Amino acid sequence: MVTMTYPDPAEVADTGGARPVAQLKYVDTVDGGMWITWRWEHALDRPRIWGYQPQQLAGIMLAFAPAVPEPRDGETVDDALARSWAILGDLDREKELMTALAPLIPQGLAAEINHFLAEGLWPHLRIQPSRRLARVPWEALRVDEGERMVHDLDVSVLLPASVRNAPRRRRAPEVPGGPVAAAISVEVPGRIPELGDVLRRDEPVIDGMFQALGGRAIGSPHGALSREGLREALAGAARFVYAGHVTPGVHGLDTAIHLTDGPGTAGRGSVVAGVHRPLTAADIVFDRWDVPARVALIGCASGGDAAYPDPTGLVAAMVARGARVVTSARWSLPTDVGIEWLASSSLGSQSTESSAPYRAFAGAVIAASVAHDAEDPVHALNAWQRAQADAWERTGDPAHTPLIWAGLTTALA
Repeated sequence: MVTMTYPDPAEVADTGGARPVAQLKYVDTVDGGMWITWRWEHALDRPRIWGYQPQQLAGIMLAFAPAVPEPRDGETVDDALARSWAILGDLDREKELMTALAPLIPQGLAAEINHFLAEGLWPHLRIQPSRRLARVPWEALRVDEGERMVHDLDVSVLLPASVRNAPRRRRAPEVPGGPVAAAISVEVPGRIPELGDVLRRDEPVIDGMFQALGGRAIGSPHGALSREGLREALAGAARFVYAGHVTPGVHGLDTAIHLTDGPGTAGRGSVVAGVHRPLTAADIVFDRWDVPARVALIGCASGGDAAYPDPTGLVAAMVARGARVVTSARWSLPTDVGIEWLASSSLGSQSTESSAPYRAFAGAVIAASVAHDAEDPVHALNAWQRAQADAWERTGDPAHTPLIWAGLTTALA
């Protein structure tokens, strides 16, 4: 390890009564190494720096690559999920991997976190990953026996300064208890196989969510919602929750969500199968949509901004147009029917305890929606992730696979 300083936790021990919040940034180097910097927000004049040599990272990234459920080398999404399930659906292999990833947190930072924990303080770690680390599930890193990162602190995404401090960024007001625009498993035209329902019809937990929202809900499960209908709903909403398909593009602003629009709809996205034009991040930014303060995007790699050379995508688009809080997915997520297919396959180890039919994906939608009604949405979502991690370690039940809960993350602007 190359390090310019081995920081003394005592240097940042006095928070002045504030909660300890660190900004942690990773930068890839051209030779395959990495520089890491962090600053505690109560001690901005004491920045830290840490370094990893290429050979130190090579083994970690080699172990992580097969677990990432993103298509590669001509794979389909199903192929990628099956490959990932062999690790993230197997309790022993998953624990081994998350233990191997734990050294991505610098030793000096770990010592400072431990100091605050010993003082009875609950830290918050805001992470800006490099492109190479865009898919790392920080919340799930296994730092001790039965203990994940999310057991010791809150974890969120730190957006690039160019996004969160953009001069023309719109900032929507927080409206606690306000209307909720919901686009849940919207029917995409044309019965395109890869764009089918992401939730079962009459899914009871989703129905329960709408019942709990009552008159606050704008939308319904499996409804018909065009981009113009969504734009109108967002303009009057306090928050937005989307559960559906997200597809990546050549660049981040080409990332798209899928609604009911046909090929004749004006937009920047390419027409799919001759029958459907998706809504892209570029449409939202350049057509100057009004986006509410809180947004949950539960769809495949909806939070994949950092994986692009220019780290802008759906999350950056939502922030540019008003969002302060965006929960998204860092990788492809299986539907609950997909989890049943994966769990019944020969890949991964089948748990001796099973709660099939599974509602892991539906549960993630509920968790994100409930978290966004909380005063501290990061803490609320992390609390759900802690409960899921505990259940997974205790049972190995596919209902609690990290393929779902470790895939979610929240960015703050």
